[in-house]
Amino acid sequence: MSPPLDSTRFEQLRASGDLPSPKGVALAVIRLTRQQDVTIAELARVISADPAFVGRVIKAANGLVAFERRPVASVHEALMVLGLPAVRTMVLGFSLLSHYRRGACRAFDYNRFWSSSLVRALAAQILAERTRAAAADELFAVGLLSHVGELALATLYPAEYDRVLESARQPDAAPLLDLEDAQFAMNHRELTIAMLEDWRLPKVFLDVVAQVDAPADAPVPEGARASRLLQTLAAASRVAEICVAEESARAPLAAVLFAESAALGVERECLVADCQRVAGLWGEWGGMLQLEQPAPPNFADLAGAGAITGVAGNPGPAVQAGSKGRVPATLPAHTEPDDPGRDEAPAHTPRALIVDDEPRTRGSLRTVLEQAHYEVHEAGNGREGMERALELQPQIMLLDWNMPELGGPDLVRALRQTRIGQTIYMILLTHSYDDEHLVEAFEAGADDFIAKPLRPRVLAARLRAGQRVVRLQQEVEREHDEIRHFAAQLAVTNRRLHEAALTDALTGFPNRRYAIDRIQQEWSAAQRWGRPVSCMIIDLDNFKQINDTRGHDVGDEVLRAAADALRNALRGQDVICRTGGDEFLAICPETDLPRALMCAERLRSALDALALQVDGAKVVISASIGVAMRESWMPDVDALIKQADLGAYLAKQKGRNCVATVQQTGEPGSGAAAAE
Repeated sequence: MSPPLDSTRFEQLRASGDLPSPKGVALAVIRLTRQQDVTIAELARVISADPAFVGRVIKAANGLVAFERRPVASVHEALMVLGLPAVRTMVLGFSLLSHYRRGACRAFDYNRFWSSSLVRALAAQILAERTRAAAADELFAVGLLSHVGELALATLYPAEYDRVLESARQPDAAPLLDLEDAQFAMNHRELTIAMLEDWRLPKVFLDVVAQVDAPADAPVPEGARASRLLQTLAAASRVAEICVAEESARAPLAAVLFAESAALGVERECLVADCQRVAGLWGEWGGMLQLEQPAPPNFADLAGAGAITGVAGNPGPAVQAGSKGRVPATLPAHTEPDDPGRDEAPAHTPRALIVDDEPRTRGSLRTVLEQAHYEVHEAGNGREGMERALELQPQIMLLDWNMPELGGPDLVRALRQTRIGQTIYMILLTHSYDDEHLVEAFEAGADDFIAKPLRPRVLAARLRAGQRVVRLQQEVEREHDEIRHFAAQLAVTNRRLHEAALTDALTGFPNRRYAIDRIQQEWSAAQRWGRPVSCMIIDLDNFKQINDTRGHDVGDEVLRAAADALRNALRGQDVICRTGGDEFLAICPETDLPRALMCAERLRSALDALALQVDGAKVVISASIGVAMRESWMPDVDALIKQADLGAYLAKQKGRNCVATVQQTGEPGSGAAAAE
């Protein structure tokens, strides 16, 4: 684990103003969540001011952990589902992605960094459902930000970090952390921890992020929650490496990941299914966040390739080189069960927890359980048993009836009220066979009972019966996972169909139906919060003539070229839609008339700079753009669009290829003035 960055040094970096930091809505959210009395309604109101954050937060709430709930449709519901800590960190990550997707460090691949961070976040969230190491939505945020120190160095020292990264790519180069230490007297891991601590992430996450690149060397007891958390995030990082790797390097990397599924506590088939979900969601999220990504890998094929080539021993140089030294050089070989006559062994060693205040009884139970190949843990009283059960999540528990602090039946009742405790097979140890005694045990929620003194053969038989029940529960859970996976795929398909219904096939822009809905939403938000909203009507000049003289194929090419130019010149907050043959509508939230006119002029210039060559002849593209801003006298959104339409008509009257408005800044009314 890296030592903490000197606080004085970090304060100097933060004071420089160049350290990546949240902006706008994200900054307001973080400040609000630091207040003790902040309400969900206040937070929802702030987030709702940014449509991009609204979509991302709602998508996160609907994803991965929410298949059993009805879909979330509002920011308020999303906050209820995710909770304040996860939302704060999630919004922080999205803010950094929006504002730091490009930079001056040439050797730093910003797109790859965010693409890798995104898949790591999704993998951490999905795997957390299996390992239950932490809240799944919190792990999404941790995965997204766990390498933010790299981005910080590229932002703070672009030229110097460019040289460091180039040096790291040379043959026989020193490790990147060492090169960073030599250049900056700190490295990206230390800077990551300092930034996450400044953003108030819990310490348990800071410790895991500090150790995730070398989990085998981490001083964490096996079976502890911190160990499961570390293994979960390490596996998520490995999934990210596979997704962003070259296609030829994916198979050996995947072989290492699947070979370590037992250490993660996840069956190989489940891990393959989870990775498939990650790959699908990665493509979907990447499109929403406008990241350029390679085609997602097919983990089912990669798993099959690993089985064919046999990776029980050394995974080979490709794995070791591709993983940058973060994976073990050898993998555990397959071993057969010691006793071929016993029941089929589960994919990973089952855990058992003994809760009894008598050391001698615990010792007897441990002997029987270890002979049955259980991983055995102990607790000396009911309170400790409750904590250990929630931490370890054992498959089977043996609880004494009479214990200090919390008796067996009371402990069973308490555990059955938790999600984790509902799946544990619980056996009560009792001195009595009295009917009332046994009825109380079963009504408390126990699955079975054993009378003292213990008889090892009877206990072993009861354990085998319990293990069969546990396996049936696991099978049911796998079937539920398949159903949830199918439901997720169906939801994605439905969303894609919905998007297709709202998308213009030729240009890829939203169509008229979407445009009307969206501008109505922005109109309502502007009315509610008293903020400006503007729009533009963009009408291509002489497009009918191009269609008539050169054909519709050329006309389509002109439309596609114009759409690409508009897309590249548009601000991130604006939305542009194709509303007719050669007409586009641009919606500009929180934009007054002067700024909208400047924006329109940039769009006009981008179109004017286009020149298509068709059959050796040059086709000139230009547009007449009308601009309008919402004013208090306007009764509805149609009045706003009408003003922009009048502006476009005025621009054509003025000779085309210009920007015009029939409004004047600061003067309400259906203006009689025009501006270029």
